[in-house]
Amino acid sequence: MCLAVPLEVVRILDDEKAVVRQGEGTLEIDTSLLESFHVGDYVLVHAGFAIQILDLDEAEQTLALLDQLES
Repeated sequence: MCLAVPLEVVRILDDEKAVVRQGEGTLEIDTSLLESFHVGDYVLVHAGFAIQILDLDEAEQTLALLDQLES
């Protein structure tokens, strides 16, 4: 089973790359599938690709569910 995870964009590198916050660290992702996004947006990331922009409520709900799965 594969999961996509909501992560916050912390830096835009160029038209096709960005850095997102993953826990205490960061991760460089491919953003070529998105039309536009901004620092502070939450994006749904699967296999290193941002596949969708999420609003804050959706991101928080999904992260809470993932936290429950870890418990």
